[in-house]
Amino acid sequence: MSTGRTAGGPDSAGPTVARMLLGGRLRRLREARGITREAAGEAIRASHSKISRLELGRTGFKTRDVEDLLTLYGVTGEDERKGLLDLVRQARETGWVHEYNDVIPGWQETRLELEQASSLIRGYELQFVPPLLRTEEYARAVLSFDDGGVALERRLELLMRCQELLLGPEPARLWVVVDEAALRRRLGDRDVMRRQLTRLMELAELPHITVQVMPFTTGAAAGGAITLLRFGEPELGDVVFLDQLTSSLCLDKPADIYHYRQVMDRLSARAEPPGATVTVLHEVLKSM
Repeated sequence: MSTGRTAGGPDSAGPTVARMLLGGRLRRLREARGITREAAGEAIRASHSKISRLELGRTGFKTRDVEDLLTLYGVTGEDERKGLLDLVRQARETGWVHEYNDVIPGWQETRLELEQASSLIRGYELQFVPPLLRTEEYARAVLSFDDGGVALERRLELLMRCQELLLGPEPARLWVVVDEAALRRRLGDRDVMRRQLTRLMELAELPHITVQVMPFTTGAAAGGAITLLRFGEPELGDVVFLDQLTSSLCLDKPADIYHYRQVMDRLSARAEPPGATVTVLHEVLKSM
């Protein structure tokens, strides 16, 4: 499936994405030269485990270390070195999501940065309408369980900004399976739900958004919400998030990614086809 969007480019990458991009490019350079992690570690006065963390984007970069690694890997061209060192700078900066660190924990900031850089988002939602498809009224009803006052307004503002990912000339591709229970669970009053379902019907008609409904008649499906992110940059592998009440488990090992791709494929195969979504939503709307 074509994602149609190149995300996470050097000029727009947030710090998390910049670290991952730089780490992936350093790994490819090292492997192309046949240099071991141990040898690379010695070149920057560190251990092979630090090289591993750097290549996975899980720790910060020092300019001197990157310069020494580039020299070791035979990268002498001024433009190539500058491009990679620019990523070091970006990895130290704070992205726009950080503006909301007063109302979201660090793990959620990282997740949102990755989501904003993704070219394809696949998801399964069991309890609620997916965040990127929520109306402001519906989102307020969801968030009000945990927040109120200024925190609630700030989180609503953050969500509305995150939804801009689906706007513009090259929006991210979104493909979600929503359990029927999420559509029938009333949040807010009847009018709030009706407007939310109407909005879902409108969005489901857009070419870059696919919405499928998992009917009650299917029986048991996945046990919780799943989000799989894919990126336009070859250095960035897929990432899976398993949502919990106060945290989100992040998986990036190939075996885990393969497993959850299979899960998402099975969920999509068992759900109503995309062409039936508007009809299903109309039926739910009539029952409100």
